[in-house]
Amino acid sequence: MKHKNYFKSIPEYLGMCFGAVIFAIAYSWFLIPYKMTPGGLGGLGQIFYHLFGIPVGAFMIVCNIPLFIIGMIFIGKSFGAKTIFGMLITSLLTDFMSLQNLAKFGFIKDIAKYTHHIGDSTIIAFLPPSDILLSAITGAVLLGMGLGLIFRFRGSTGGTDVPVALLQHKTGVSIGRAYWIVESFIIFTVGIIFKDPKIVIFGYINLFISSKMADLTSEGLPYVKGAFIVTKKTDVIKQIIIQQINRGVTIFKGEGGYSGEPQDIIFCVLSRNQVSPLIDLIKEHDPSAFLTLTDVSDVMGDGFRMRKLNLGSEKQIEKNVKI
Repeated sequence: MKHKNYFKSIPEYLGMCFGAVIFAIAYSWFLIPYKMTPGGLGGLGQIFYHLFGIPVGAFMIVCNIPLFIIGMIFIGKSFGAKTIFGMLITSLLTDFMSLQNLAKFGFIKDIAKYTHHIGDSTIIAFLPPSDILLSAITGAVLLGMGLGLIFRFRGSTGGTDVPVALLQHKTGVSIGRAYWIVESFIIFTVGIIFKDPKIVIFGYINLFISSKMADLTSEGLPYVKGAFIVTKKTDVIKQIIIQQINRGVTIFKGEGGYSGEPQDIIFCVLSRNQVSPLIDLIKEHDPSAFLTLTDVSDVMGDGFRMRKLNLGSEKQIEKNVKI
């Protein structure tokens, strides 16, 4: 059984490595040269890199160690081996994949075409300063893709995951708001240190794009829809959904806002490819029905799989389920 588990983990670690390469390219080629950051330890690392010459990846490793210990003490053993691996591989590759190192090791023959001059400053970046907006967008997209792949294979880059979890654990704020607080603090810190408000603007652009791309890469497009149906033919539509669409329904008791008359509201959750058949069947049996569709970010229940990603080890997840 242990050998089977090891072989099963190999594709997951390879997937994380691929995601880490994309993550490292995003930072090293597009974001770090122009001091742009969507937050995270990579953002703080840029301060020490540009001011003191400390490699960003090395800074991330040094900071991740105490953060990981703090997380273990105050939150619990919620991160598994894949998290540690993800933290290390992304940090090491961020330094290794820099254009300077790739040229040093012979992977790039002519570093001159990536060397750009702005006044007295020399910048080594994949795109020239005239394409700084394109560099920001490209870096954010690749960063989100890299993070998404790492998350998809149940890894983590560490970093702000720990203070975010700690903030949520101690204050009760939502995970989304905790991330916004922590990442905003880092973005503003970088902007203040370098005395450039444009860095803050680019930081939020990066944060928005990279977070959306991470969700898209790790979870895919929203595959579930929620349907609210107001109809006079409640029994007919209900049976159609159950028998022909093969989905369960819930009936809410409502009231017409204008008429004041009691009104049943049918609610069901269905996959994207079932939306069109549902619409056609409703039009066929009750053209006057009122239908609204909403995206469902996650669903737990018979016939659906959860999209939520758990960064813990499989043993820890099984333990949490039993609890």
